[in-house]
Amino acid sequence: MEIIRSNFKSNLHKVYQAIEEADFFAIDGEFSGISDGPSVTALTNGFDTPEERSSPDVKFVCQSSSIDFLASQGFDFNKVFCNGIPYLNQEEERQLREQYDEKRLQSNGAGALSYTSPNTSKCPVTIPEDQKKFIDQVVEKIEDLLQSEENKNLDLEPCTGFQRKLIYQTLSWKYPKGIHVETLETEKKERYIVISKVDEEERKRREQQKHAKEQEELNDAVGFSRVIHAIANSGKLVIGHNMLLDVMHTVHQFYCPLPSDLNEFKEMTTCVFPRLLDTKLMASTQPFKDIINNTSLAELEKRLKETPFNPPKVESAEGFPSYDTASEQLHEAGYDAYITGLCFISMANYLGSFLSPPKIHVSARSKLIEPFFNKLFLMRVMDIPYLNLEGPDLQPKRDHVLHVTFPKEWKTSDLYQLFSAFGNIQISWINDTSAFVSLSQPEQVPIAVNTSKYAESYRIQTYAEYVGTKHEEKQIKRKWTEDSWKEVERKRLNTQCISYALQNHCYPANSLTATSTVGKRNLSPSQAEGVLEARVSGEISDTELEQTDPCAESLSEGRKKAKKLKRMKKDLSPTGSISDSSAKLFEVPDTW
Repeated sequence: MEIIRSNFKSNLHKVYQAIEEADFFAIDGEFSGISDGPSVTALTNGFDTPEERSSPDVKFVCQSSSIDFLASQGFDFNKVFCNGIPYLNQEEERQLREQYDEKRLQSNGAGALSYTSPNTSKCPVTIPEDQKKFIDQVVEKIEDLLQSEENKNLDLEPCTGFQRKLIYQTLSWKYPKGIHVETLETEKKERYIVISKVDEEERKRREQQKHAKEQEELNDAVGFSRVIHAIANSGKLVIGHNMLLDVMHTVHQFYCPLPSDLNEFKEMTTCVFPRLLDTKLMASTQPFKDIINNTSLAELEKRLKETPFNPPKVESAEGFPSYDTASEQLHEAGYDAYITGLCFISMANYLGSFLSPPKIHVSARSKLIEPFFNKLFLMRVMDIPYLNLEGPDLQPKRDHVLHVTFPKEWKTSDLYQLFSAFGNIQISWINDTSAFVSLSQPEQVPIAVNTSKYAESYRIQTYAEYVGTKHEEKQIKRKWTEDSWKEVERKRLNTQCISYALQNHCYPANSLTATSTVGKRNLSPSQAEGVLEARVSGEISDTELEQTDPCAESLSEGRKKAKKLKRMKKDLSPTGSISDSSAKLFEVPDTW
């Protein structure tokens, strides 16, 4: 069943029902991937770490090769833009709901508006001089409406958003009862105000209708995010094939931007999807590794139809036509997700053959498949096959790997020539001036490093030295960022203190108003100087700065993210959970 913008709302209940009845979900976003480096190898280095591979890269760009690939697979770009279902992430949804709430308060005369007096319902609205004539004309028309026995409604001419705001504010003060005010839209998308004579009961009824309509519009804007939230809240197993990008894009688009820290990303992902399974990793692991030669999705689907596997028989529900695997529709997201689900069922059922007595069918809740949970396949990483969402990642020794820097004019052939005395090597380019070189024997590493001691054009260091240097640079950068932020904060606070001390010094205490911050704090000039000196010398801690200054900025971004993650966990509260004990029959190995 194809669901697009025009039929999404009418079929949403069917989607919810399917989520409720499902044993597991198979997803595919058809994210072909975009590289902004000189080559694919520059984007996916063979010796990347999971943190480097998962770093966020927020872009909305078109790459000719990616667009060409999608077009060659029959991708309908018009359908994306014309019939695509809207969506919002959690922060966008929160902001939109706040806007609706504020708008409703404004229409009721209770909003905190910039052009209203402190007591909106009791005092006249302050209207700019250039708008007074306009508002007077509106009030005059409304007076005529109220005096008329024939007319019940008044349509005002389309006007600006600012003028509509002034109208709402004025009418909420001048006519608290007897009229209903509503903004409508013409066919040309011009907004105008309609004023109706109503009694109090009718006014409340119309306000309720208006509120219900606004809620419906908001839910329409949230759109497909409601489906993702329903899947996440179900706590059920979500399956994909080579699904790291699918997971990253889903979390980023429907929940919140991806964090730069790997552990934060892991925590965020497991908050949204507590159980994930990657069929590409599953097929690359025992007991499948020895009997499956090709783990690409199309070839895997074909292999799992053969002995010793037993492919599932699929019966489609009435009114829901199914895909036909005989006529491949690869790289259509729905089809790829469909055969991913079939592959999972075949492999899960194969695990049942190792039991005594054997089980023909293994469910998505079986402990037999728990060893494959929350491990996402990493492509083109030589010695770290997967990203472990539930714990530390594999830490390969890489004592046979060298980091080499050289002039940008060098080519692969130059590196092969440089290491010609060391037999077979593997080269993984980092950028135009550096690469990793993997030797066949770790014992050769010291010899290779020594050869570069007196070289002027290139430099060779061990992988451990490279990682250490990179870690130091990261720590220095982080410390510099934190220190810079603290210094900026101290300067800001010091500036406030100087201004504050000058105010206290130049004006007598009895000249300060009751609402003055200086008057409230009652700090003498000498005390202010003492606080200033203490802050300059660093004797007051950052925590004390936040506590002592009411104008101090909010918590740092890191703490905000941590709080957001905790709130997300609480909000999502998935019903599914993972058992602490897992089957030991099949283990994803710690070494590869």
